[in-house]
Amino acid sequence: MGVGRQSKGSTMTSAAEWQLVLILWGTKYGPSEVCQLIETVEKYAQRPFRTVLITDRQRDGLPAGVLQRAFPEFFVQEEMRTSGCQAKLAMFEDGVVPQDLPAVYIDIDTVVFGDMSKFLDVARSEKAVVLFQSALLPIGALGRWIWRRTNKKKYARGNSSIVVFQPRECGYIAEQFRALHAQHGMTGFRPMIADERFMSWSAQENLQAIPKSMAVKFPTEFMLPWAWLTHLRASLPWVRRRWNGLLAVTLPGVDVKGQELLQMPEGGGFVDRKGRRLIWSEKAIGPMKQKLTHYYEALSAREEESKS
Repeated sequence: MGVGRQSKGSTMTSAAEWQLVLILWGTKYGPSEVCQLIETVEKYAQRPFRTVLITDRQRDGLPAGVLQRAFPEFFVQEEMRTSGCQAKLAMFEDGVVPQDLPAVYIDIDTVVFGDMSKFLDVARSEKAVVLFQSALLPIGALGRWIWRRTNKKKYARGNSSIVVFQPRECGYIAEQFRALHAQHGMTGFRPMIADERFMSWSAQENLQAIPKSMAVKFPTEFMLPWAWLTHLRASLPWVRRRWNGLLAVTLPGVDVKGQELLQMPEGGGFVDRKGRRLIWSEKAIGPMKQKLTHYYEALSAREEESKS
């Protein structure tokens, strides 16, 4: 797949200092969501970037300059496009994402409020793979020690809604997955059951956690089992300051669909599969309610305009 034309004044230029990586298969997301995300990243970015979209088909209607790269056939198999999302490991395949610049991958249902290039400064080396912390065992020295002591059976795990990595240093992740798939299939080796588990296992020696001061997963941060605890937490001034300073929040689409939030009444909500309760009010989620409302109202307006 080829390179699109570059728009005048765009941060997506030959002088790029980093890469925004997106992945898209199927029909869940249309050009409106992708364009909105890219333009929001561009609005806040302090360092010029190029956008790389790994896709199962040529996509029309995207901003000029987006570099569309085809999925390797291996990673776009049906079994890898289900809930385990192993297809996302294609970002580490040699030759898919250009190897000249560091990369920040983000899920398309991520809402951006600040400069995503700041995530590059989190990586302590070019070998680093930076993810959200997602399990009790902490990412870092303790997780690596347990990983070694248990012969790689126990390991700290991250979530891959945002991934910071250097493409030329991370090809081994896709290579190891291919080799283990040939040996075990999809179910014979437990770290292969999900993309983020495999990233965490394979890159354990160089795994880092995204600071909660920079970005959070919406269900983990804003949805608690008890309403009283939700309101208490949101009333703490240092918590609200941190929420105000977030650069991004990810909304895993199974339980929390962004535009559906706009249909909720004040104080409405639901309980997800893990028993976490969303309360859609400023009292419960602070400044995040207004920020998400503005983002998804703009997306809805964009979609309506595209239909006319």
